[in-house]
Amino acid sequence: MQAGNWYSSKIRPFFRKIGEKKRVFWSWVQQKPRYMRFLIYSGLLVVTFLLYALTVDLNLFWLFGKSPKIRDLNDPKYDITSELYSSDGKLLGKYFDENRKPVTYKEISPVLIKTLIATEDIRFYQHHGIDIRSSFSVAWYVMRGKRRGASTITQQLVKNLFKTRTNYSRGLLGHIPLIRTLIYKTKEWNNALKIELFYTKEEILTMYLNTVDFGSNAFGIHTASRVYFNTTPDKLDKLQCAILVGMLKAPTYYSPVLNPKNSLKRRNVVLSQLTKYGWLSSDDYKTLSKEPLKLNYTPENGKEGRANYFQDAVSRYLQDWLKENDYDLYRDGLRIYTTIDSRMQEYARQAVNEQMKQTQKSFDNLYRDKDPWIDEKGNVIEGFIDDIVKQEPYYKKLKNRFGGNKDTIDYYLNQKHRMKVFTWNGNKDTTFSFIDSIKHYKRFLHAAFISMEPSSGFIKTWVGDINYDYFKFDHVKQARRQPGSTFKMFVYTAAIDNGYSPCDKLYDSPVVIKYVEDGKDMEWAPHNVVGFFSGEPVTLKYGLARSINSIAVQLTKELGWRKVIEYAHKMGIESELSDVPSVSIGSSDVSLYELVRAYCPVVNGGSKVQPILVTRIEDKDGNVLKEYKPELTRVLSEETAFLMSQMLKGSLSEPRGTTQALFAYDLFRSRIEFGGKTGTSQNLSDGWFVGVTPKLIGGAWVGGEYRSIHFRSNSQGEGSKTALPIFGRFMEKVLKDPKYDNLKVAFNKPKTKITKEYSCHTTLRDTSTIQRDSTDLDMEYLDAITPTITTVTPK
Repeated sequence: MQAGNWYSSKIRPFFRKIGEKKRVFWSWVQQKPRYMRFLIYSGLLVVTFLLYALTVDLNLFWLFGKSPKIRDLNDPKYDITSELYSSDGKLLGKYFDENRKPVTYKEISPVLIKTLIATEDIRFYQHHGIDIRSSFSVAWYVMRGKRRGASTITQQLVKNLFKTRTNYSRGLLGHIPLIRTLIYKTKEWNNALKIELFYTKEEILTMYLNTVDFGSNAFGIHTASRVYFNTTPDKLDKLQCAILVGMLKAPTYYSPVLNPKNSLKRRNVVLSQLTKYGWLSSDDYKTLSKEPLKLNYTPENGKEGRANYFQDAVSRYLQDWLKENDYDLYRDGLRIYTTIDSRMQEYARQAVNEQMKQTQKSFDNLYRDKDPWIDEKGNVIEGFIDDIVKQEPYYKKLKNRFGGNKDTIDYYLNQKHRMKVFTWNGNKDTTFSFIDSIKHYKRFLHAAFISMEPSSGFIKTWVGDINYDYFKFDHVKQARRQPGSTFKMFVYTAAIDNGYSPCDKLYDSPVVIKYVEDGKDMEWAPHNVVGFFSGEPVTLKYGLARSINSIAVQLTKELGWRKVIEYAHKMGIESELSDVPSVSIGSSDVSLYELVRAYCPVVNGGSKVQPILVTRIEDKDGNVLKEYKPELTRVLSEETAFLMSQMLKGSLSEPRGTTQALFAYDLFRSRIEFGGKTGTSQNLSDGWFVGVTPKLIGGAWVGGEYRSIHFRSNSQGEGSKTALPIFGRFMEKVLKDPKYDNLKVAFNKPKTKITKEYSCHTTLRDTSTIQRDSTDLDMEYLDAITPTITTVTPK
């Protein structure tokens, strides 16, 4: 009752007074002359529109959706491509959602500016963001049933820069079709006027040309010039300018690549606009309009270079820093300078491709028409492909679509269609079903290679697999596999650091280690690969060089496998290692990345390194945001590190050392010294090699995608046959390049006194009368079966 009284006493009289004043006002207007009435009505219309525009800008009552703020206009943000550079200044790749690199006004051809204005906004220099004359002409055309655009360049800039028709909320009224269009246009008018207040005409033109979409993933005039003509914006000629400006109306419809006929017609329309406004003579128009389209089309996807796996690795490497510092790798125009050497990277890529093409040929010849996925007995694994297919997204999509109907699913899985597939003889256009393609790709062996400076941790090369377009998975860091005998380096390091010397001897005899696993008593009695033992005493140096299992296992039994794990971790292995004695001969999975890192301390004097992929990051203006410096932590004594480097050298100098396959490559014409260690996992599933030189360490891995895909014999599948040749080919290319003459050095002499003997050398007596079948024996262990070993220690 009180509310009703309040309304009757307060509100109703207020509106009654408003109504009376309105009647008085309109009565007054009607008494004025006609011209005065016109002026009053016009003024009211203007005031009403201004009030409407203000309410749209303020988003009154959330009716109209958000508009750009003053701070947004004063410092507009648009996506800028981030670029990745090698240590020698070469562009390795790009990161972008919109492939854009901004330019300045001075970097834009004057011809392009004239072409743009003549086509899009001839009164650009006369208006202040809104072309009133053009707006009235549009209204006239609309009333006659014709469509015609009226957006000025400034209004188009607002639309491109702030995505007013997509990103910003529509508001409550924005869901009504015709009203939505009016609201969009009003926002563009409002902000065009603001932009004209903040920026000069030259700045507006520059921002516009930096933001527009030219199709083919080319945003901005710099990228468009590069993609379509392989040139820069300041060197564009009249025809090129006409093609690009013509695309602005509809980038796909007028694309010179997708729709060349449409593009040609549109180009000539643009040229006619230049003639219409006196910027191109009639004779020149006749001549130019007869010219065919001329392109130098070079599309970009950001990964055209030779370091695609590395590019992905860098994005993962920077992930935490980007998050902590609120940077977007794909939008903020960062310049990232890396440790990669572009020429070395190309040599590494070539080495992997050359060797893997040859290795794959041997693998294919071995299996021919047989399936290479086999169990431990050599039998083909039944249902292998079926199990893989069921994990594929395409299979799951079919299953959801057809409700698990097996016949229908099988029909589509076996339906053949044209596709391009990878082969080592080039991409092949063929007819395959989905299952055919799965079988095709699972037959391939894969590879990885990485090299690193042991003194700094700088990554110099990174090849994650055989072909990035078809195999995206990175086997350098993402993959973890059994490292085999490459892991023995940690066993011998632990031994040398705990009292042993390279010349100490152990018998090549059977060893049994008892231990408890999951509450059960276990025994581990590994054999040498050849199946038996020589019974002879051999030096540790020879045991590592020949990769004799019994010697490494005896050291593991004496030291404890946890001591081996401790040394592996403190030298750089980060993967979790199984608490079992077999870890000593590489039964726990690790990545190639961490394995190569963990070899660095034995070359650099005893310090663990932090691998570095990036040296510095700059913002789009060249300001340094972050620098990365080498991080070294001493984990070994200098004496232990030196002795282990001599042990790894022994793999070349000791009789039939596992690294002697390097002698097949042209590596030894200079003073450079080499060492290394091969590794082969169970069933030959993985082949490994880590090669060391004083200034560069390289590691290679070769294997199937699944561990059941592998060679059948050591003569083809061990690390010295599959992985070592990649390192050999790489170093051969590097050492032939005069740029890398600085690598041709010997290992440094120790600064501290060496208290342990290391110069011993093993010699073998004549064994020519012994019958052997080397095709079935691992050459790493061949001489372990004969008691013919003597050791010579120089006096």
